Order: sequence, then structure tokens, then C-alpha cells
Amino acid sequence: MTEDLAMIYDELKGANNKSLEHFSSELLKIRAGKASPVMLQGVMVDYYGSPTPLQQVANVNTMDARTISVQPWEKAMLNEVMRGIINANLGFAPQSNGESLLISVPPLTEDRRRDLVKMSKSEGENAKVAIRNNRKDAMDMVKSLKEDGLPEDMQKDAESEIQTFTNSSSAKVETLLNDKEREIMTI
Repeated sequence: MTEDLAMIYDELKGANNKSLEHFSSELLKIRAGKASPVMLQGVMVDYYGSPTPLQQVANVNTMDARTISVQPWEKAMLNEVMRGIINANLGFAPQSNGESLLISVPPLTEDRRRDLVKMSKSEGENAKVAIRNNRKDAMDMVKSLKEDGLPEDMQKDAESEIQTFTNSSSAKVETLLNDKEREIMTI
């Protein structure tokens, strides 16, 4: 029975870690005023008829805190890369110099900062929901073990342990969320 409980704990930890990793990656996509190559993460480019991620057809760098440089590996792809960035609807207007694209990242207004904080909180709530769903799955597994003969005191200890893992993961979400909010609201 203890091996089964250890397996449940490991599955819960793994699922919570995946939820936290996803939340962290979603937070990276929310810009905080500074230019970052991650801002163009979801951009797809029509590469000879097939939609391809921007990172697979161009080199994306930051020149300074307000400028992103996109250097296509093939000069003929410059217009397709520009079209992909515009179609991604990120609010960027890339400027071409014939060989690469320069994207000027405008400073955030106060209203836009508040909207970004709301988006961050929404992603945080999604992460917490995922963590609670992981807890529910683990609790259901423990209940099925009880039906298979798990003593009641071991069940209570297991449920307490599962709740401890859940609380720890939720606290990590809160910490990441507070750090992101501070980053967004800092001018």
C-alpha cells in the first residue's frame, strides 16, 4: 500500500510541476515593458506554404530594452516574416531595413499595465484550478485504495500530505504572480 501512496505522491508532484511550468511560460508571454524575444514566441510564418514558428526561420534578438531585431535566415523571407508578425496581432509595427526587421516596443500606459496584471491573474487562476484538479485526482486514487483495504489512518495521513503538496504549489503560483505584477507595474 505504501508503494501505491508513494506513486500517487509522485504523480501529484509531477502534475503540479507541469502546471507550474506552464504557468511560468504563460507569464513570460505577457510583456512587462521591456523588449524580449519571448514576445514573438507564438508568431507563425508562412514558410513556402507551411506555417512555421518564427524561431525556425529567423534569429530573434533584443538590441536594447525597447527594440527587438528579427533577422530572417533567407532574405526572401523578410516580407513573410513581417506579415507573420503583423498577423499575430501583437500590436507591433515592424520596420524593414532590407535585411532585417526592427520592432520598437512602445512603453506601456497605465491602463495597459492594469490589463496585463488582469491577464496575469487570470493565468494564475487557471494554474490554481489545474493544481486543484490534480489534488482531486490524487484524492480519488486514495479513496480507491481505501476501498482496496487501505487503513483509515493511512488514508487521512495521505489526504493531509496531498493537501500539503497542493498548498505548496498554490503558494508558488502566488509568488510567481506577485513577482510578475511587481514587474509589470514598475515603470
